[in-house]
Amino acid sequence: KRMERDFLLDDAKLAKLVARKAAIMNQNKMAKSAVILPLVKSSEGYQVLFEKRSMDLRHQPGEICFPGGGIEDNDAGPMEAAIRETCEELGLVTTDIEMICPLDIVVSPFNAIIYPFAAYILDADRININSEVEEIIPIPLDYLLHKPPQIHQLLVSIQTTEDFPFHLIPQGHNYPFRKINYPQIFYQYEGTVVWGLTAQILTHFLHLLRIG
Repeated sequence: KRMERDFLLDDAKLAKLVARKAAIMNQNKMAKSAVILPLVKSSEGYQVLFEKRSMDLRHQPGEICFPGGGIEDNDAGPMEAAIRETCEELGLVTTDIEMICPLDIVVSPFNAIIYPFAAYILDADRININSEVEEIIPIPLDYLLHKPPQIHQLLVSIQTTEDFPFHLIPQGHNYPFRKINYPQIFYQYEGTVVWGLTAQILTHFLHLLRIG
């Protein structure tokens, strides 16, 4: 076995794999974006800032979200993209933002990867939203920590194309494709509903605070 291992390492192509680091499979085919979960401190304590997207936008108009957007080729990485997009949407400069930490990467079943970060907005009075944002909605962090969200299930199932090769898989047309429960989290505050990937990222952040 030792000789076999040495032989494999001597092969040029296999030797290159020794130092390889794992990545997310097929990530080059996925849409990549980065967002900031922004915290501001007021006289009443910390608040989480949410954006309401403009109704004039083609993609998800009127949705509640965190500031952020797509990672561009000239961005040094997800963090730089998150800061750049947040500055553009909130009319800030980079020194108005103080990073706290990266949050867990989200791999969406809808072919997207989101890199979230938690950060402070040092002076909320400096915010001057652009045309992509209808309004900024602050929600007290203490409220989010102590008000459990509603959780409902979406059922995700496989739909095949007309030319799908059922003859190549066991049981053919009777193959038992899985149906997946995809939980959807809903936070409600004074008429504002936070749900979807934004709610998932928020839930993760609140969990980190509770266990920290």
